[in-house]
Amino acid sequence: MSTELCVFIVDDDYAVRDGLALVLEVAGLTCQTFESAEHFLQSYSPDQRGCLLLDLNMPGLNGLELQTELIRRNIHLPIIFLTGYGDIPQTVQAIKAGAVDFLTKPIASKDLIKRIQAVFKTESEMHDQFMQQQEFCNRLNSLTPRELELLPIILAGLSNKQIGRKLDISYRTVEVHRARILSKTGVSNLLELGHLYEASQLSVKPKSNVN
Repeated sequence: MSTELCVFIVDDDYAVRDGLALVLEVAGLTCQTFESAEHFLQSYSPDQRGCLLLDLNMPGLNGLELQTELIRRNIHLPIIFLTGYGDIPQTVQAIKAGAVDFLTKPIASKDLIKRIQAVFKTESEMHDQFMQQQEFCNRLNSLTPRELELLPIILAGLSNKQIGRKLDISYRTVEVHRARILSKTGVSNLLELGHLYEASQLSVKPKSNVN
């Protein structure tokens, strides 16, 4: 997955594309320009991160139609609409569909840069959270079916003896499983394990009852 954040500029007006690219590059931002929505769709790879600076009215697919197509493809790329011809219904439609902003041309360079940087900050935070969740999911995948069965029970706060009676196994067996779960997930205590488990938003279901 690409780690560099990029501003993807989609506008059918060459002067606008070139001007925006210059402003962004001077501000130290990486950008790519596209003359049409179709050109963008042909070139864009879902592993590329950043945001889409999108014109509204273009020949072929317009901005709202490109937004719809990205949603259909399950591509979650933050979109900032930048147009000189938007109206209230179009703004509402774009925002309801998930656009992060709807700006009107002309816009001061500093205001545009500030908005893009805010989007990048949010994107980076969400990406970091996602990667942490993925890492913990990978750790969970290393657990045995029995350990996966015990995990939510342990996190419920039951003692080893209570768990042992519940599952008809010895409390020492529970102790061993508890220690292995902590070791495999890389945490030092149940509080940390509980926070990671909740953040992962997983519903881990028992796979078997084999000790």
